[in-house]
Amino acid sequence: MNSNLQLLGLMKKAGLLAVGGDAAAAAARAGKARLVVIASDASTNARSRAAYISKISRTACVIVPFTKFEIGSVTGRGSPGTVAVLDAGFSARFARGLAMTDPDLYGETAESLEGRSRAAASKNNPNQRRTAK
Repeated sequence: MNSNLQLLGLMKKAGLLAVGGDAAAAAARAGKARLVVIASDASTNARSRAAYISKISRTACVIVPFTKFEIGSVTGRGSPGTVAVLDAGFSARFARGLAMTDPDLYGETAESLEGRSRAAASKNNPNQRRTAK
């Protein structure tokens, strides 16, 4: 099984994944979504809705090389066409995994989410020393 699929399952178990179009949209509207993930075989309507929600909430959005069935098998929720990752670190890790398989398609999103993850980590830990790179 693909490690990114396993990561989706782990996020679900940790309560850091909103599964299904309605749940993903609600998470994005509430400002909780960090990444909207669309299955490769999601309907045109599901893709359009996810892209719109992503745009208005300024959340990254990717179409992944996994089917609804594959996503459903690791989340335990039927065959969702859309899920939303609710954690900055997990969203960056997930995008990094995608970028390893297709850097041209996912590289920019991975870099953006890595930056957001670092910003969120330093915001959550104000005592963290800032060092020049």
